[in-house]
Amino acid sequence: MKAEKIIKPANGYLMLFIVLALFFSGIALSIKAENPAYLIATLIGFIGFFGFILVNPNTSKVILLFGKYVGTIKDNGLYWANPLYRKKTISLRASNFDSERLKVNDKLGNPIMISTILVWRVTDTYKAAFDVDNYENFVRVQTDAAVRKLASMYPYDNFADEGHDEDITLRSSVNEVSEALEKEIDERLSIAGIEVLEARIGYLAYAQEIASAMLKRQQATAIVAARHKIVQGAVEMVEMALDELNKKQIVELDEERKAAMVSNLLVILCGDKEASPVVNAGTLSH
Repeated sequence: MKAEKIIKPANGYLMLFIVLALFFSGIALSIKAENPAYLIATLIGFIGFFGFILVNPNTSKVILLFGKYVGTIKDNGLYWANPLYRKKTISLRASNFDSERLKVNDKLGNPIMISTILVWRVTDTYKAAFDVDNYENFVRVQTDAAVRKLASMYPYDNFADEGHDEDITLRSSVNEVSEALEKEIDERLSIAGIEVLEARIGYLAYAQEIASAMLKRQQATAIVAARHKIVQGAVEMVEMALDELNKKQIVELDEERKAAMVSNLLVILCGDKEASPVVNAGTLSH
């Protein structure tokens, strides 16, 4: 396999002066001497115009001669080379690619919509020009394939209640997923001489057919978690109240009265609405 070869042809400004001199001197001499043989110099000068190569900043020119790779020009400027050379321009600038939203299944089999934002650039012009058919289309196809593979490796969200307690999820583990995506795409694009500068998830959501059900599931999970915290706090407050009453000997409570007090306090602390107090003017037994 060949590798990229950097070349630097002749100075274009010097050759521009020579080519212009040949072109116009041939015309002038043929008129002055009335000899058409001097037009050969004009013809040479005219052919020389096709040898100029202009390389803009952050672009490159891949040079071919009858199908043979000659080299790559990466330094910007005006150059002159063999007029028979064929020049192919390849940009060295960083490019953005925002993929389409793909419908794939996550690790748990749930259909999701996902897209990625990729920043890439060409580092090896030989591979980009000759090892793949169309390197820009290659980037799009391989990025989509990498996103599909990534989505199948991780769940969308963490559902510990069903035994799917995952450390990395697509929704919450942004940095870990981005690193895995960047590594996967970089491995795929390396054969085309392309470097991945950044890769991250641009869009992520459940597919339309299950989005409503999953939203209800997330809301239910949040409600259960909140209730768990409320009950846990209420139990601790009841325990503290009983300890303080016993410690300060404010009132003597038997087991039955303790149970009634615990029940009343838990109803008050865990209820959604404020409790309506009832004043007992009699004894604790009534």
